Amino acid sequence: MTVQESAATPAPGIDAHRNHRWFALIVLCLGVLMIVLDTTIVNVALPSIKADLGFTETSLAWVVNAYMLTYGGFLLLGGRLGDLYGHRRFFLVGITLFTLASLACGLAQSQTFLVAARAIQGLGGATVTAVALSLIMDLFSEPADRAKAMGVYGFVCAGGGSIGVLLGGLLTGTLNWHWIFLVNLPIGVLVFALSLWLLPAGIKASATRSLDIAGAVTVTTSIMLATYAIVNGNEAGWTSVQTLGLLGAAAALLATFLVIESRIASPLMPLGLFRLRNVAVANVVGVFWAAAMFAWFFLSALYMQLVLGYAPMQVGMAFLPSNLIMAAFSLGLSAKIVMRFGIRLPLFVGLMLAAVGLLLFARAPVDGKLLTDVLPGMVLLGLGAGMAFNPVLMAAMSEVGPEDSGLASGVVNTSFMMGGSLGLAVLASLAASRAARSALEGLDRAASLAAGYRVAFFVGALFAAFAAVFGGALLRTRDALRTAEAGAH
Repeated sequence: MTVQESAATPAPGIDAHRNHRWFALIVLCLGVLMIVLDTTIVNVALPSIKADLGFTETSLAWVVNAYMLTYGGFLLLGGRLGDLYGHRRFFLVGITLFTLASLACGLAQSQTFLVAARAIQGLGGATVTAVALSLIMDLFSEPADRAKAMGVYGFVCAGGGSIGVLLGGLLTGTLNWHWIFLVNLPIGVLVFALSLWLLPAGIKASATRSLDIAGAVTVTTSIMLATYAIVNGNEAGWTSVQTLGLLGAAAALLATFLVIESRIASPLMPLGLFRLRNVAVANVVGVFWAAAMFAWFFLSALYMQLVLGYAPMQVGMAFLPSNLIMAAFSLGLSAKIVMRFGIRLPLFVGLMLAAVGLLLFARAPVDGKLLTDVLPGMVLLGLGAGMAFNPVLMAAMSEVGPEDSGLASGVVNTSFMMGGSLGLAVLASLAASRAARSALEGLDRAASLAAGYRVAFFVGALFAAFAAVFGGALLRTRDALRTAEAGAH
């Protein structure tokens, strides 16, 4: 039996887990929620971490960048390892790494120790994220149930960040910054224990299964170099020798990776995957949508804090309406819409609503009010995210078989991460540049910052609109998607 035949065989134990697969979904989403929360919960606590451990402004960025570097670099490899050696096995490995690294972060008393622990957290987070979607695909084969499950997963991914802002403000304000990491311990232990009981064991390693080492090294190094260049672009300069050199090296390694994949018998990433139209289109949409969503989340949080003077807790509450709307979609509305209209129309409408929401934020008045200047954009972005996230994920996963589901998950998550990182870096740079020019023109700090945010939100709206038009024009129709799903099962 070949590797592909072995991987395509239904995973042992999956049928036995169908009776409690919705409980398994809750466990998977709880594990993913830990990963999603970690990004924004840390952002709220950065000022406290800086004061306690003596970080400079430059070195403080590595509390975030160390995580992003390993998270982005290992998404693709983590997904493929899960395909080869078992999705549940690598989900458990990722949860263990992330939980132990969270303990290390919570106990950190030095800059170096905290940054190193954050890098290990990113490795664990990448592994969990890359295989969680594959486990959902394993558990839910029927289109209706899969749409519901993907809706719940989509809500966790899209709405978890704003929950992190609220929780981060609460823990940092009432206890101290160490608890933003230590709170992961009981969750991690619970997820690990329940996963052993609820998740299917999946495929098992065999002597015929091999890993494309050369491909793994080149693509992981390429992504890590690109991520490093992106997260340091504002500081080093986008046209500096360092940034251009790193991006050039990343491009050369990526080209080497593609050559390797085209010639090796058992590639890490079969290039034929991108001949599947929905997979290719979903990844392009994911890049631009992630850029727009990062602009919304991070820059609107900064706008509310630095221009409107909101406390971290108030920022979290301001995101609550969008969270509730996304929850409503994830708990039934999204699945019904997908089953009624397919994936193309909801994706187009959802992303256009998000674009309009970002255009409303592009007004960014200095004396903005919650009800008139914040809430309308939040509502539209909540509607847009709730409606579009599920179709994007389903498009990325719908045309691949079980043997490549972890890979497809890793690819789309890498697209989201790279799109979000690059988009945020570019938009933050645009905002900073416009704010600096406004300050030179004589505007005060709040007015200068608001001018910068207006530019960034407008460009973010263009990203969302492009993703809507591109996906709406090129995604396969509902009937073709269902035919592909039926063939896969």
